[in-house]
Amino acid sequence: MKLTILTTSDTHGFLAPTNYVKPHANQPFGLEKAATILKREQEKSEYHLTLDDGDFLEGSPLAYYQAEVEKAVAPTAINAAFNSIEYDFGTVGNHEFNYGQEYLKNAIAGSQRQFVSANILNADGTPAFGDPYAIKTFGDLKVAVLGLTTQSVDAWENQASIHNLKFISALEAAQKYVPEMREKADVVVVLYHGGFERDLSDGKPNDKIDGENEAYAIMQQVPGIDVMATGHQHRALAGKLFGIPYVQPGHRGSYVGRIQLDLERVNGRYQVQKSHQKLIKTGDAKPDATTADSFTATEANVEKWLALPLAHIDGSMTYDDPFQVRLHGSAFVNFIQKVQMETMGCDVSATALFSNEARGFENPITMRNIITNYVYPNTLSLLEITGADLKAALEKTAEYFTIKNDQIIVDPKYHHPKIRDYNYDMYAGIDYTIKVSNPIGKRVINPTYHGKPVTNKMKLKIVLNTYRAVGGGHYPMYSEDKVIRYDTITMSNLIAKYLQKHPEVKADHTRNFKVIK
Repeated sequence: MKLTILTTSDTHGFLAPTNYVKPHANQPFGLEKAATILKREQEKSEYHLTLDDGDFLEGSPLAYYQAEVEKAVAPTAINAAFNSIEYDFGTVGNHEFNYGQEYLKNAIAGSQRQFVSANILNADGTPAFGDPYAIKTFGDLKVAVLGLTTQSVDAWENQASIHNLKFISALEAAQKYVPEMREKADVVVVLYHGGFERDLSDGKPNDKIDGENEAYAIMQQVPGIDVMATGHQHRALAGKLFGIPYVQPGHRGSYVGRIQLDLERVNGRYQVQKSHQKLIKTGDAKPDATTADSFTATEANVEKWLALPLAHIDGSMTYDDPFQVRLHGSAFVNFIQKVQMETMGCDVSATALFSNEARGFENPITMRNIITNYVYPNTLSLLEITGADLKAALEKTAEYFTIKNDQIIVDPKYHHPKIRDYNYDMYAGIDYTIKVSNPIGKRVINPTYHGKPVTNKMKLKIVLNTYRAVGGGHYPMYSEDKVIRYDTITMSNLIAKYLQKHPEVKADHTRNFKVIK
């Protein structure tokens, strides 16, 4: 007997094959292309199980439009697209909470796939978003699927969005439920919205071991698992670890993960004899017509909204190379800093360049420019910090660079195992120099505030996005206890409102920082 397990993960609301930077692009991703592959593989297999690993609710302009512009109670277009595909089970990703619990609950209620979630608990300790696991039968074959989510949601997410929820370790939940599943089912599948914390070739840590990713530990320490489906890191992975097949199918529907199990009945129960795992690229697939038709009206409204002009620029806020912006700054970054500082009333501002696809604000500035450059539904936080905190944060951001062949480059740890350019921040309100050839921890030279040296005991008010404000991205000098005020309006809306008040903006090319060898 053969069982085919198909997976998607981290689609992030990208239904059509477009990144929205230009209208109606044809990019090598999107759920409607993944749908073609999924349906083809389902037709080829007598027995199949189709899973989605989460982060389906946020990330694209379409996802933002439904939640923040239409103010829809549920993501009807996203649900319609997923419901056009024969999914069996899904689990919850960390970005599912970005628009609040009610929106997530309504999304689940409108989904035809069954959600499983073992390690997100209500205040009374019961699972909050479905049963911990579920079992599907194929004749006399029983397959159990456990749903898990990275526990780091609790550290990153706006606390109002996760009120009364408790996130326990995925490893702890697997240790609790896998033995129970093993008793009831022939095949045990772990559907984990999390990734690998160690290198798959040698077991050495490839990131800080802080519980964000626990797939390696789960596979190593929890006996009885037959299949591991992962996500969250946006990596393209397929292989075996400790004899267990695993996949991680990228993001935006760029891949479909496929694991085929050869099963044989032994002593009254099916056992896995062989497994074959691979990733299937979706880029060359023709979009599935049924899936595409399911959200046509919403997609048309999104394109109209994206084309709306908001303001004219005196000068230029475009750029050609994101890396050069991170080295030298730009008028676009200066504008974002200005909006943040005027919104929150502070001394210092920090922001990252969130997209490597967009190229700043064109003239006139449209909603397309805003939503493709500032891709996360971040809100802002105002913190009171010390000069010592600020200098520590600058040193952390300076770790982004290294030198190779006498040239400044991005340190590879920011691109492996996961692309994390968003953890490099640029600062406004201060002047500073980063000397990359200096040892880590001693790279920031002469930071000054209004021309005076930043001292350790100096008190400063800084505006950060809420992810960074609670220490996200390994910035422990920032924490929730230093937050003195939150703003609940998403940054995209703040930028749009600022431009509506200032229909003429001047490009500011002032440079307040340098990155040198």
